[in-house]
This record gives sequence, C-alpha cells and structure tokens, in this order.
Amino acid sequence: MTAIPFDAVLFDCDGVLVDSEPITNRVLTQMLGELGWHITPEACMQIFVGKAVRDEIALIESHTGVRIDDAWQQEFRQRRNTALEKDLIEVNGAPAAVRQLHKLLGGRIAVASGADLHKVQLQLQKTGMAECFENRIFSGQDLPRSKPYPDVYLAAAKALGVDASRCAVVEDTATGARAGLAAGAVVFGYCPGGAGHDSAEALREAGVQHLFASMAGLPDMLAQWQPKAMARSTRHGLV
Repeated sequence: MTAIPFDAVLFDCDGVLVDSEPITNRVLTQMLGELGWHITPEACMQIFVGKAVRDEIALIESHTGVRIDDAWQQEFRQRRNTALEKDLIEVNGAPAAVRQLHKLLGGRIAVASGADLHKVQLQLQKTGMAECFENRIFSGQDLPRSKPYPDVYLAAAKALGVDASRCAVVEDTATGARAGLAAGAVVFGYCPGGAGHDSAEALREAGVQHLFASMAGLPDMLAQWQPKAMARSTRHGLV
C-alpha cells in the first residue's frame, strides 16, 4: 500500500465504527412510546439517526406534550448504555481498518462524534478500538455547536496539529457529512445499506463525492485518493 495522502483520518463513531444505531433507537422508541409517541424503530431511525437526542427535545415535546427534562435524558442514557453494554458489536471490518490506518499515519487518527463522550468511550472500549485512539476522542456535545456544524472536526484536527483541509473524514450520515465538509475536510461516505445509515443518495445530496460500502476497503481507498485536478492530469499523462 502506498502512503496515505492525508495528514490525519477523523472517524465518526456510530454507524461507522460500531453498529449502535439499531440499539440506541430501540431504546428511544420504547421511551417515546412511554410518553405517548408510538412510532416504529424504523421510523425512529429515519428521524433521529445522526442527531443527538438533546438537540431534538422540541420535536419530542411537540409529539408528546411532555416536557423533556434532565432526568428523562439521564434515564435515556442509562437505559441506552445498558443495552449497548449487552448487545453492541463493531461494524464489520472497522477494527482492522482503524489499526491499519493508525499504523500508517503514526497514530494521527481521531474520533469526532455527535454523541456524548461517555457513550463513545464505552463503545470503543467494548469493541477493542479504544487503544488506537487513546485521548483523541471528541464529542460535539462538549462544544457550543454539534454536527452539522464543523466544530467537532475542527477541534479534532487542531488537537492532532493538522489542518482540517488535510484530513479525511469518514461519515455515514448526511448530518455528519455536512459537518466534515464545513470543516474543509475530504469526506468519505460509508453507505453499506440497511438500517442505521443514510443512503448513498442522501450522502450525495449532502455533498459527498466519495462513497464506499465496505469498511475493510477503507485504507486502500484512502491510499488511492487524488485531488480532482491531479487525477485529471494523471489521466492525461501530464504528471
């Protein structure tokens, strides 16, 4: 494999590294039903995937007529974490890709998630990837603005000592992709199909130009990436 043509790789977590969305939304569906908003897990994922529950409080209150306070949010996190501890698995191929990129980039990889920091750390620990990221784990909920704003990706790039425009971002939702693009990074959209991920069409509409369906192939795809101008010149034998 040739060298990776990026200074760093920044990963989303949910749906990219771990298969957490069906679990989290199963818990959320149950708790919304307890409030009187009866929707299916599939509908719940369509509404909430890629978003933090705390940012959707007004929507929940509009459907339930119930004021969502800190105690309800804390109960949701506790029930969610219990379910994740029990049922969470990694995205197929993600641990190997993470370890390979960690080695190739001298550790310059990070997680930049819209989820709360405890959840991200729990998931990485359970799936054995935490050691590859150490303290390079960032939550949009610790910043004034979370995704789709670029703040969490900018914070991750700054902590790694690199410019965000020299980073590859790996996302599976339009919300997260917009955050990566707003940071100036090159976004690679993971779209394997199925529940818990946005479609290829949704990622393209968000502005993602590079799509892939297998996490195992991520390191090779990143290694082969070229800026558009360089790719055109190479095809025409000018470089």
